[in-house]
Amino acid sequence: MELNNFTAVAQDDDRLAALRAEVRQFLADARSAGVFTRATGWDHWDPDFSREVGARGWIGMTWPRRYGGQERSSLERYVVTEELLAAGAPVRAHWMADRQLGPLLLSAGSEAQKLAYLPRIASGELFFCYGLSEPDSGSDLASIRTAGRKVEGGWSITGRKVWVGYAHRAHMMNLFARTSPRSDEDRHGGVTQFIVDMKTPGITVRPIISLAGEHDFNEIVFDDAFVPDDMVIGTVGNGWKQVTGDLAHERSSPERWLSSFGLLTQLVDRVAARPAEADLEKLGRLVAQLWTLRQMSFSIATMLGRGEAPNLEAALIKDLGNAFDQDVPAVAREIVSEQARAALPPEDAFNTVMDRALYYSPSYTIRGGTKEILRGVIAKGLGLK
Repeated sequence: MELNNFTAVAQDDDRLAALRAEVRQFLADARSAGVFTRATGWDHWDPDFSREVGARGWIGMTWPRRYGGQERSSLERYVVTEELLAAGAPVRAHWMADRQLGPLLLSAGSEAQKLAYLPRIASGELFFCYGLSEPDSGSDLASIRTAGRKVEGGWSITGRKVWVGYAHRAHMMNLFARTSPRSDEDRHGGVTQFIVDMKTPGITVRPIISLAGEHDFNEIVFDDAFVPDDMVIGTVGNGWKQVTGDLAHERSSPERWLSSFGLLTQLVDRVAARPAEADLEKLGRLVAQLWTLRQMSFSIATMLGRGEAPNLEAALIKDLGNAFDQDVPAVAREIVSEQARAALPPEDAFNTVMDRALYYSPSYTIRGGTKEILRGVIAKGLGLK
């Protein structure tokens, strides 16, 4: 299946179309050089590739030039993002900082923080992880227990974070910690965001090996790790308001419905080779879902470009997108039987892509907030609770 059939859209003006063509040529050259294959998926760590993306000005695209950005539009960033993800390019090293940390620092960070970190992020040299989830807390960030105790010149951090992606490779962490006790009147108050150097004494990184046998997640233990005052992001105790805007960028991003895209393209090719009415109907439903999610996500990119905070809309995209990414391998199993899979030659990419989707799809409803949390956000946004 040609990628163009899914990513060419009516909204593309000449400027966006030229940028899309430029990114596609870059990706085609990278694949030809053996830098990556779509079968590996976008959620892979490749610092050299991230530096190349940064050298082309495709990290921090919307940021001010003063901070290493290009001052391009949110739609231009969307085009680049979509093409990288759809191609399965290994963008994970710079992804969190580009998607979330940059916008957070621009809105709440100090001038010193912006100058210190944003240019290095934009060049693909500085990588961040996110310390949000905790054991026994799930997606309820208000219940976190990792605590920051005020000491001379900074804060002493004690506690645990879990499911921290690529913390063993990241240079820095955006840490969400409680700096004052939670009250029943304001359960969201008293939390603060910090920039934490992962080499800080008192930080232990413990690997979590996935069902696929890969080491991408980690548990992080803080044992009186010292964080200086100038590493506080924004205002002490205002972390909840900051992180909710942060999550709008995370939940509306195209990776929420492009994680299984490589498998979908493989499935289209298989059905096209031997079309059957029942298979075509199943595939048509998936493609219709994909197109709808894409149009919704594109609209949110426009809203973010206008400076709006589409938290409700982002939660909808995340909930629907994760369900779609789980539907793709489920439908693939219906169309391509285990017997048919066993008969495929070793060089066929279908089994590789299918296995990865099956291993990772159960986790899709957890990342960025469980569906229960998301549907609570949606219900509240619609005035239903």
